[in-house]
Amino acid sequence: MTELHHPPSHLIDAAIASALAEDFGLVGDITSHAVFNADHVSRASVVARRQGTVAGVAIASRVFTTVDPGISVEVLRHDGQRVDPGDVVLRISGSTRAILSAERVALNFAGRLSGIATLTASYVAEVADSSAAITDTRKTTPGLRALEKFAVRAGGGRNHRFGLNDAVMIKDNHVAAAGGIASAVNRVRESIGHTVRVEVEVDTIEQLVELLSVVEFVDIVLLDNMSLEQLEQAVRLVNGAMVTEASGGVTLATVKQIAATGVDLISVGALTHSATNFDLGLDF
Repeated sequence: MTELHHPPSHLIDAAIASALAEDFGLVGDITSHAVFNADHVSRASVVARRQGTVAGVAIASRVFTTVDPGISVEVLRHDGQRVDPGDVVLRISGSTRAILSAERVALNFAGRLSGIATLTASYVAEVADSSAAITDTRKTTPGLRALEKFAVRAGGGRNHRFGLNDAVMIKDNHVAAAGGIASAVNRVRESIGHTVRVEVEVDTIEQLVELLSVVEFVDIVLLDNMSLEQLEQAVRLVNGAMVTEASGGVTLATVKQIAATGVDLISVGALTHSATNFDLGLDF
């Protein structure tokens, strides 16, 4: 596996600070402070309860050291690695108060992101015999997009655009309001810089034919909610003139057939909006 590019530190730190502020409130962990003295120390392990792909391990480690820089954390399973039930992901030693205070936030991050990575890895495995790549969408948890898209990469997927500002994507409502695909594309090309990539959504073969009339201005076509037969026809019509992306209603049961149509990309909103939390526990 290629080396993972983690989100920038300031985004991770901001997410951790927000989560800890939510959990600590005005006075912090009153239970742990009441039960344990400040000099009480413990050892603990973060353990996988199921099989899958972990992500957010480095973030979870950072949660513990943010709560108490004196905590020692040893990483045994890194982001993007497969784990089995019982595998130790992290070993932690230090202040008992701090470990317990950081526990839930650390596990929330690691559980959420590992769930995304595990689901992504399942989709990637389904299309392994094809040339199609699995990519995510902007259907992410507000405030956690960079982290959740990192988890997709940890699972072997690719990232779609991160926001409204890094690529043009002309969708059905843009087309309806602009009076047609060609009109929308021409307006975009008159106003954006030459380095910006342009993607256009179509949901019928007729719309695709219209798009092909201005294909020199378009980089990617999003084939939305098309049948397998329509996808195959669309790939033939495009004939390599644009990157083809299938989207809409993609599931683990259908993704292999979609990949077989010859599309280049398959975008799956479920990777981030429907991933099940990955079961990780902290054991003393």
